[in-house]
Amino acid sequence: MAITEIRPGVIDGVELTPKTVINAKPPTFDNVEDERRHRKVALAAALRVFGRLGFGEGVAGHITARDPEFPDHFWVNPFGKSFRLMKTSDLILVNHHGEVVYGNQPVNRAAFVLHAAIHKARPDVIGAAHAHSVYGKAWASLGRKLDPITQDACIFYDDHMVIEEQGGKVVFEVEAGEEFASKFTSGKAAIHQNHGLFTVGTTVEAAAFWFITMERSCQAQLAAEAAGTPKLIPHEMATYTQQLTGFPDAGWFQFQPLFQEICKTDPELFE
Repeated sequence: MAITEIRPGVIDGVELTPKTVINAKPPTFDNVEDERRHRKVALAAALRVFGRLGFGEGVAGHITARDPEFPDHFWVNPFGKSFRLMKTSDLILVNHHGEVVYGNQPVNRAAFVLHAAIHKARPDVIGAAHAHSVYGKAWASLGRKLDPITQDACIFYDDHMVIEEQGGKVVFEVEAGEEFASKFTSGKAAIHQNHGLFTVGTTVEAAAFWFITMERSCQAQLAAEAAGTPKLIPHEMATYTQQLTGFPDAGWFQFQPLFQEICKTDPELFE
């Protein structure tokens, strides 16, 4: 496994853009059964990681994974099941009408309303994550985007937004979810005002990692602003760092150490 860096410049008349090339890619599959199994394992693992990091709060929070065969269906954690105890066999399959079509446990209606709207509006999204994490909630109350004050925060530079609509209320109405999704048409993350963080990815693993690092970036900025006035990273440097660390495969790759750990310590997630 190698990581090489392409720096800005011109070779043979072709202008290069900054990007890290990681010779480790998300796996590909020649049948939907294996791909579905992989997504479900990644989803159960991500949920357990969220639990280990303390992102659980009562019954709130959910991660979803689009089904590879039925793109208008998604896998999600059942309502009221602990993140830390999630197994692949616990996951339920829900259609965009909120009906559980596989599994015998209920779905969190807020998960259906918001995530179905996102998956419907964003065909590029395979995984989506949301939890009532402490620092994400705190930062969301400010109604501000994150500033580029650290390398990690630059992952979200010009690639996230604040959404005011429907913030601060439990979103149960389909129309409310659609309004939220209509504002989240691009980018890897949204700060839902007075609610919390939402992240999306072309893999479940990327969506989960974007959430984890965004939560920590909220924590870092809250701490920095409590101590003083943070210095901003200049636009050119922030853009360069975003392109190096914020592309889809980088999110998948960054999740791999967490995936390795949780698979080692919690092998029952595969059940």
